[in-house]
Amino acid sequence: MDLSFFCRGLVVGFSIAAPVGPIGVLCIRRTLAEGRAAGLVSGLGAATADAFYGCVAGFGLTAISELLLDRQAWLRLAGGLFLLYLGVKTFLAKPPDQGPAAVVGSLTTAYASTLVLTLTNPTTIVSFVWVFAALGLGGRASNYAAASLLVLGVFLGSALWWLLLSAGVGWLRNQFDPPKLRWVNRVSGLVITGFGLLALLSLKK
Repeated sequence: MDLSFFCRGLVVGFSIAAPVGPIGVLCIRRTLAEGRAAGLVSGLGAATADAFYGCVAGFGLTAISELLLDRQAWLRLAGGLFLLYLGVKTFLAKPPDQGPAAVVGSLTTAYASTLVLTLTNPTTIVSFVWVFAALGLGGRASNYAAASLLVLGVFLGSALWWLLLSAGVGWLRNQFDPPKLRWVNRVSGLVITGFGLLALLSLKK
């Protein structure tokens, strides 16, 4: 069993998760407002979606990738509208009192929302295909053991980034009182809404 596939998957997952986008903004905002658990769970939703797309690319599931890419306009529309909804909701959210951690229901919602958002970006498959090819992983899809290690590495690499981000931001949480959190909500809401508008504008291209 070649563990190099696992290590490469870690690098790929971490690298794809690290650039700050709407998911990163959500993770930071939720960590500040609701605690590390909310931020981490939000990131794990994105990591799960990354693993799914890594699985599609790693196992050479061309039928699924072509189906998703053929419907990417509808998926982008759904993702853009969802981002607009989250942006407005975040902007209007009242800062909670510091102290109690997020409850199970809110953690489930946090996980599901980022999972759906990441899944509505099927072009992520293209990113994985390009990265896998650059790492010399193309043509190895028939080796299911290697592909499984690759996908596991992608998930854990992505999860590692979200763990580091939520832990780092959580360390600063006590510095944010309700007035500061109100501004965090407003800025985060505007940024997320901006990403939603960009997603909708991309449909015209």
